[in-house]
Order: sequence, then C-alpha cells, then structure tokens
Amino acid sequence: MADDQDTPDPAEDGPVFSGFGIASTVVGVIAVAAVVLAALIWTQHRDDVDELRYRARAMQAAADWTAVLINMNKDTVDADLVKLHEGTVGQLNAEFEAAVEPYRELVAKLQSRTTGQVDSVAIESLYHAPEGAPPPPEQPELTASAARTDTVLVVATSISENVGSDKPQTVRWNLRLDVSDVDGKLLISRLEPIR
Repeated sequence: MADDQDTPDPAEDGPVFSGFGIASTVVGVIAVAAVVLAALIWTQHRDDVDELRYRARAMQAAADWTAVLINMNKDTVDADLVKLHEGTVGQLNAEFEAAVEPYRELVAKLQSRTTGQVDSVAIESLYHAPEGAPPPPEQPELTASAARTDTVLVVATSISENVGSDKPQTVRWNLRLDVSDVDGKLLISRLEPIR
C-alpha cells in the first residue's frame, strides 16, 4: 500500500492549462489573424493598383486616339485616318468610313491647318443618357473578343487656321469613347460626341 501513496493523484497536480499556456495560445491566434489580415490587405492593394494602372492606360489610349483626330490637316488627313482606323475595333471599325466622313469632308473643304491638344481625360463610371436619347449600342461582337470595355470622356481644344481666313477658329471637342481591351491591346470601339 505504500506504492499507492507514491503515485500522484492527477486531480492534485493543478490546472491542465497554465496561464502562460493560455496567453501563448491567444497570442498565436492573434498572430495568425494578423498575418491573414495583412495578406488580404496586400492582395486588395495590389488589385487596386492594377486597376488604376489599367485605367491610366485606357485614358492614355483615348487621349492618343483623340490627339490624332483633332490634329488632322489637309496634308495628313489620309495617313491620320488610316492610323485612326487601325486603332478601332467592333462597330466603330466596321462603320469607320461613315463615322469619320464628316471630319474628312470638313478638313478637305476648309483646307485647314489644325493644332489641337487634349485638355482632360476621365473614366466614366456611370452613364446616364439624356432624356429621350437612345442607349449606347450593344456590341455583341466585342463580348467574345474584348476582355473589358471602359468608357472614357475626353475634352480637347483645337485651333484651325483656314486658307483665306485671317482669324483662327477654335473648336471644342467633348467626346465619349469606349476603350476595349482586345488581347491586351487597347482599341477604340465607340465614338460619340457629347453636346
């Protein structure tokens, strides 16, 4: 019976978890939560940075395309129209001649020398058509080829010096352009003047 007294009773050893054990478990859970939270914040930050970079590229593509349009001259009109056409996709590409014919006729008629600059460019996040205006045309051919399409607003100014006129004419441009990502290349898929 002496052996029974030498065997410790588990109930008399004290608590199963010490204060230090509980504290270290809590600190471990907090550390894991902090790591997970940091990873989520970093992922969201990278997504936001990637989105901002893409939007900047879309705005630059719209600005570059508009710069060619507003700087057309009688001597460069054919080359400029080819460059503009190469930068389009979808319905605008298919109907390019009809869409830019007024600009071609105006340049040919006025025999002008034009210099223009893009004043501002912005991504349009919401589009509310004016009362009674038709909605923008759907382009089903883009759904298969374009990864995404963003609408960009461009405000520009050009000054035309017409042959036979002493006074230069200032033209204000307010355009809504759809910029579509087709295989990583940003192309203009819609041109709409804003009045």
